[in-house]
Amino acid sequence: MDDRVGTTPGWPASDHAMSNLLAQNWWAIALRGVFAIIFGIIALLMPGAALLAFVLLFAAYMLVDGVFAIIAGVRAAQRHERWGWLIFEGILDFIAGGIAVIWPVITIVAFVFLMGAWAIVTGALLFGASFRLNIPHGRWLMALAGAVSLIWGFLLIIWPLIGAVVLTWWIAAYALIFGIAMLVLAFRLHGRRHHALAPSGAVPRGV
Repeated sequence: MDDRVGTTPGWPASDHAMSNLLAQNWWAIALRGVFAIIFGIIALLMPGAALLAFVLLFAAYMLVDGVFAIIAGVRAAQRHERWGWLIFEGILDFIAGGIAVIWPVITIVAFVFLMGAWAIVTGALLFGASFRLNIPHGRWLMALAGAVSLIWGFLLIIWPLIGAVVLTWWIAAYALIFGIAMLVLAFRLHGRRHHALAPSGAVPRGV
């Protein structure tokens, strides 16, 4: 038994620190899982509303981001700094937001690629982080969530023109599996939080 709290020989100290931090903040992971499950249920029951919400959310984001980009460009011009690219970015954001409202089908196809890229990046980060999580804290659950996200992202990139309803069902299935995995992980971390909160030098029970 190592003299650090809740440690196991052969595991780096940075991995123990991350594991203890996740155990102390298990509720944040639980909320992430709950929201994913709620979203998955809504997507199953109301697929049309889910897709429309995606488009409107994307349009709103583009418009708000465009406003901030133009404001940043104007301020940069007032300080005699480079401002052209900021203004150009803001204009492109406005165009993208307008396209999302006027031609939602094109937006959905573009959104498929965007979601695929996001899922791949998120999955890779989660899968990589799982190897730094101590095994008793639920390493395989985090790895599962990352693997599901990676597979989902690659499927979207390969078949972007699937039907809107099928796409929504895929999104719902992904959200439900991801949410359940994160929720189970959160309760696993909740059960290990006493190791993270144990006083320095104390040896947790059962070690």
